[in-house]
Parts: sequence; C-alpha cells; structure tokens
Amino acid sequence: MKRNLRKTLVLSGDNVNTIVDRFGLNNLMDRLIDELNQAIKVFDIDTTKIPIRSGFNYDNDNPGLVEWMPLYKKDEEVVIKVVGYHPKNPFKHSLPTILSTISSYDTATGHLKGLVDGVLLTALRTGATSAVASKYLAQPDSSVLGLIGCGAQSITQLHALSRVFDLKKVLIYDVDSKATASFRDRSEMLDLSIEIIETSLEQIMERSDIVCTATSIDVGQGPLFNNLELKPNIHINAVGSDFPGKTELPLNLLKNSIVVPDFLKQAVVEGECQQLVANDIGPDLIDLIQNQKNYELAKDSTTVFDSTGWALEDQVVMDLFLELAQKFGIGFELDIENTSADAKNPYHFFLKNIEV
Repeated sequence: MKRNLRKTLVLSGDNVNTIVDRFGLNNLMDRLIDELNQAIKVFDIDTTKIPIRSGFNYDNDNPGLVEWMPLYKKDEEVVIKVVGYHPKNPFKHSLPTILSTISSYDTATGHLKGLVDGVLLTALRTGATSAVASKYLAQPDSSVLGLIGCGAQSITQLHALSRVFDLKKVLIYDVDSKATASFRDRSEMLDLSIEIIETSLEQIMERSDIVCTATSIDVGQGPLFNNLELKPNIHINAVGSDFPGKTELPLNLLKNSIVVPDFLKQAVVEGECQQLVANDIGPDLIDLIQNQKNYELAKDSTTVFDSTGWALEDQVVMDLFLELAQKFGIGFELDIENTSADAKNPYHFFLKNIEV
C-alpha cells in the first residue's frame, strides 16, 4: 500500500485482528518483544519526550477514567494514546475493561498519519513489556508462572512470557470463578504444552518463579495479600496498579524487593511505587536495560516490575502495526483533515458551488 501523505491510515479492531492473523500470533509477539527491548536500549531523553499521562477520573454508576498518554520523538512523530479504564464494563456493558485508540502525527506538518484501535495493542504491548522486564529480572530457568487475575491481560502475559521462558506450569487465581473456569479455553489458541492449575494465592506465591498480578482491585482495597511465604528469588510483574490509591502488593514485600518501575515519574503517582520513598525504589527499566552489567545480581533477589503503562510501548506497537498494515495492504486511507489546493482559504468548499 503506497501512502498518500494527505490521507490518514485507519486500522479498525477487525483490521488489527487481520494483521495478527496474517503475520502470525507468535511472530508478532516475538517481533514486539524484540522491538520494545531495542527501543529501551537506545532510548534517549534528549530526542524522545514522554510526560506522565493525564486525564479525568470520575465516580458514578460506572466509575473509571479517560486519560491520554503522549510521546514526542524529535523530527519524527507525536504519538498519543487515549484510553478509557472502566472496571465494571465486562459485567455491565459486555465491553473490555480497557478501551483505547492510538494516533500518530507527523511533526513536520501536524498531519494525522495513523489512527489505530488500541484495545488489542494495549494488551499485547503490556504483555511484551512484562516479558522484556522478566528477561532481565527473573531466573533464566523460570518454568512456573503464577497469574493473579485471569482477565484479558492474563492471556497476553502468559503468551509473552512463554516466548521468553520454557514454562511448564501456570498457576491461576481470580476472585471471579468464571474467569478461572474460562481461562483454559481463552488461552487454547496459544497452543502451549503447559499444565494449568487453579490454586490459591498462597500456593502461587510459594511455587511460582514468575508472578503476574493483573487485577481490577478497587482503590484503597489493596493489597491482594499479606505476609505470604515467597519462593526464593521470585520475580513479580505488578500490572494492575495504574491509578492513585490502587495497589496490589503489600508494602513489606516491596521494601524487601528490588522494585523496577517502567516510568518512575508516573509510577510514584499511580503504581506500586506510590507506597515507597525514593530510597526504596530501584533502577527504572531504562537504567536496568542500558546498564544491565550494574544489576547482574538482581536475579538473585526478589524483584518487582512496577508496570503502569508507558507511552514508549504504545509508539513501538503502533509503528509496528502501521508497518504491517502497509505490507499487507490492510486498513482504510481516509481524508479526515480539511485540506485543499488553496491552503489560505478555509471556505474553499463553497467555490465549487459558485457559477461562472
């Protein structure tokens, strides 16, 4: 597909699904993990600006938020993800908890280059980032994965981690029995030879090499557990803490762990790091990866990846999907912006109605 520089490439949810089907689910996850890892390795604060996200939250019959996550890459693009988080959606509206769109703008002109449905992309990049962090923090021979929370995020967490580690068992727990009961069917397309075991929080923390927490626990209701026995050198991907006052892990666990935030300025507001003071927080993900020799002993400790969601992840996954859309000729090119041959005349569309 040859790009028209006046048009916007739009990828609907169906287009996104088609791209995944054409490219292959495992190929896509492998490529995404690799590109995220590389993007973090070469990240330069002087050329890529990422402010903390902002937005509106509200407390009504369907409490939630709408927020925006921007990124500016010098001389290339501005990427903005707008995301809605409404934990009651699956039960009240049969909609995903997270709905989003991602847009990309040309910094030379301000032209909207692409607009992509972000629901699957968000789940994919969140799982891929956990895999990247776990590669640097978890024991390389990790074979038992624990999943606390069996919603949509759990599937991509399992998928991504299975591409990096030789997983043998998955221990699952959710307060919603329907979520645990349906987990096998929902993960079946991954075609993994892994034993899936429904169990307790206690067993997950005692037996797992890697744990992912991805729950919709309410603000002020955390932590998910207290004073549980931990497997030595366990690594935890804390995915669910993404809102002020919302936390999943107990303070004593965090204080006795190396805590690695994805984006420190955001994590201290919305992540597990909001429970900690500066001296309790370890390197951020950029520092960990760019200076990995300084943190080689981290794998011999209890570690926590504080995953709040980072706009760099959205840029990487969107650019990948736009590239694949053009490769496969998928998507719609639309004239969204009001442009004409006479850029100085905002009423140009009237001229065609004037009789000569």
